[in-house]
Amino acid sequence: MLDRTTRRRARERRRQADRRYGARLLAAAALAAVAVVGFALLLILVESGWPPLWRLDTSAARRLHVFALSHHEWTAVLHLLSDRIWDPVTLRAAVAVLTAWLLYRRAWRLAAWAAVTAVTGGLVGLLTKAVVERARPALPDPVAHAPGYSFPSGHAMTATTSFAILMLVLAPLLPRAWRIACWCVAVLSVVGVGFTRVALGVHWFSDVLGGWLLGLTVVALTAWPFEAWRADTGRGRTPVSRGLEPELTEATPEPPA
Repeated sequence: MLDRTTRRRARERRRQADRRYGARLLAAAALAAVAVVGFALLLILVESGWPPLWRLDTSAARRLHVFALSHHEWTAVLHLLSDRIWDPVTLRAAVAVLTAWLLYRRAWRLAAWAAVTAVTGGLVGLLTKAVVERARPALPDPVAHAPGYSFPSGHAMTATTSFAILMLVLAPLLPRAWRIACWCVAVLSVVGVGFTRVALGVHWFSDVLGGWLLGLTVVALTAWPFEAWRADTGRGRTPVSRGLEPELTEATPEPPA
């Protein structure tokens, strides 16, 4: 009798786990689909010069530029954030250090995911810029200059991929009470990067939106095979808030070969 009860409870736990797994898998697929479709639609609107989007871009650029010209201290803060703290070189260096630490911890597959996601994001962004060839805003008395093409914003895309990598790796190491706060800081940083690029007059708003969507697409698509590997090894999926590999807190994060 006890054995039957135990088996019945085990089957019920498996069914509940399967339902949660299915729901999370559908959510991940929906997120990737929204990001891909959203970026594709935005690219079409940018390439076709859709008037409402063009008016939004020019209005935001003009108003923020006027404010930047009349508030030099504000502009100096934007330069500090954009060119130093949230600069792509700074963020990529942080990801590189994190990847080296993962290799030291023998979290080989998680290190590979972090490196591939960062490199893929950079290459896809450069390729998209070369294909679209959109010119940057041309404003009178510019307060900043940037080389290359405009769409998508490399700063916005790098911030999206980098902060996603940092949080998805480090979340298991954070106290539970701190995770939400750290996720909020990461999201605000990504939004802040986009704002600085538009406020400094080196990107259109749609460039920043494109960088966010394309960065999110890269992260969603590279995380998919990592989650598939976890499923194949019997570890299963975990909520995004807990990171990609909760076992990182253990002495041996990955299962033995």
